[in-house]
Amino acid sequence: MRLLALAAALLIPTLGQAQCGGSFSSFKAGIKSEAVSAGIPAAKADAFLAGTRQDNKVLKADRAQGVFQKPFIEFSRRLISNSRINAGRSNAKRYNSVFKNIENTYGVNRNVLLAFWAFETDYGAFQGDFNTANALLTLAHDCRRPDLFRPQVIAAMTLHARGQFDPARTTGAWAGEIGMVQMLPRDIIENGVDADGDGRVSLKTSAPDALTSGGKMLQHLGWQAGQPWLQEVSVPSNMDWSASGLNTVKSAGEWQKLGVQARGGTLTNLPASLILPQGHKGPAFLAYPNFSVYFEWNQSFTYVLTAAYFATRLQGAPVYDAGNPDTGLSSRQMKQLQSKLQERGYNVGKVDGILGARTRDAVQKEQQRLGLPADAWPTPRLLQNL
Repeated sequence: MRLLALAAALLIPTLGQAQCGGSFSSFKAGIKSEAVSAGIPAAKADAFLAGTRQDNKVLKADRAQGVFQKPFIEFSRRLISNSRINAGRSNAKRYNSVFKNIENTYGVNRNVLLAFWAFETDYGAFQGDFNTANALLTLAHDCRRPDLFRPQVIAAMTLHARGQFDPARTTGAWAGEIGMVQMLPRDIIENGVDADGDGRVSLKTSAPDALTSGGKMLQHLGWQAGQPWLQEVSVPSNMDWSASGLNTVKSAGEWQKLGVQARGGTLTNLPASLILPQGHKGPAFLAYPNFSVYFEWNQSFTYVLTAAYFATRLQGAPVYDAGNPDTGLSSRQMKQLQSKLQERGYNVGKVDGILGARTRDAVQKEQQRLGLPADAWPTPRLLQNL
């Protein structure tokens, strides 16, 4: 389910203008030269690259991420089911000692890892059947994100040189992630853990290795032990909606003064942002500092919020109050909106019909300008006014 892991992208130095495009054979020659410069024996580099090819199915998958156009309520209901909750709780008991060790060593709550495990591979059942070497080389050759994927090729070649990666047989997701929690090669080098003590880091076949490696990676990315990540709240109908969004951070006391209340329990005394994924008439959550770590695992706002919410469900939180959100935009309308926002000088990234963080920020600013509820949820009314 994780269509593009970006954790490693934040850990690897940028290559500037990474070489991409051109003939694939020339591209592979450049990769070999870089690998040898990085200390990989030429014979090992040749063995890795022998027989590798471009995979057009990878490019097709890279350009077909329409699932992220779904609004939060629809997306979360699609991913979260009673069977996934029950399986998560069963796995929590089955691997209790593993999770205890992760919590004691890395401070990562087991439910956070269970949620990723569920969404990434359905608890290891569906890990992807793309040849990983071909996928990484294809995406590194493609000029959309060479700075992300070219270093991952070198990392995979490093693992191969160590005897830890078979370029002919290693398979995973289309974007090059491997194993039960879907880690990129650079992640594996930096965070792979042999938790079952068999002398190997086996992310595809060993749940203890995969989960512990994932826990180490989250700690590496900044996870704070003992702190929450997300909490459902109720909000008053007359509050200033421009205070919502990830760009605004307030203390628990400040949110309480604005009328924000925990739906169950009490607010945690930590800085937090108010998230209204489908506007002021829909679900509402406070996002605590640990929530930002989710974006270093995946950049999709909807995916991140759903994964974080699912972790709270596994911890015992009730089903969120969906409310009655205003009608949103179709994919076509969302693209029209993004184009109009671009014309007004906003950087919304690619016009792709996905309501990402930059589009939300621009929407909120235009809502304020037009005197509309500034909740970052675009509606037909906003599109018409623009």
